Amino acid sequence: MGVTVRVRDLVPADEPAVLHLFASCADWFTAATGQPSGPGDVQSLYYALPPGCDPDQKRLLVLEVHGEVVGCVDAVVGHPDDRSCAVGCYLVAPEWRRQGIGGAVARALIERTPGIDRVTATLAPDWVPGAEFLRSLGFRIADAGGVSVGNRNAAAVERASRRAELDVRSLRPDSGQRVHVDVVG
Repeated sequence: MGVTVRVRDLVPADEPAVLHLFASCADWFTAATGQPSGPGDVQSLYYALPPGCDPDQKRLLVLEVHGEVVGCVDAVVGHPDDRSCAVGCYLVAPEWRRQGIGGAVARALIERTPGIDRVTATLAPDWVPGAEFLRSLGFRIADAGGVSVGNRNAAAVERASRRAELDVRSLRPDSGQRVHVDVVG
């Protein structure tokens, strides 16, 4: 039997559950920022936008299994151009990783976002699980760092991120894991 993942907009009432998710993903936060998640990180998602983007382009989503928040996606549709989508944060709780959820949700969101030809993402320089995940979908990852940390205050130990890019025509098919994705809204 497979698992059903419900994908919906993040709402203010989700903050405690997303903070719990962030705390459980300390491995990613440490790799990405050099420090664990802080209490203002959920609110920061609402305000972090690339220069020139309209807030209406921002999509903040939660992934739920059996009513429990198990993931979070932060994306900007129409950036860096009208046919692209830039993904910032894409987290799945450690206990739900490597079960096909991340890939199934990524495929479902790409299929449900018409007119998008390219997806870009940033990757912490030494975040091996993220690189493996992106490559499994068909992303090309730059060999060296080079993109800044965005329009937020960087931690003292934080380094520039690596850039990853997917031509959606190169999106690799599902690996056969049985995950049903229900995108709401």
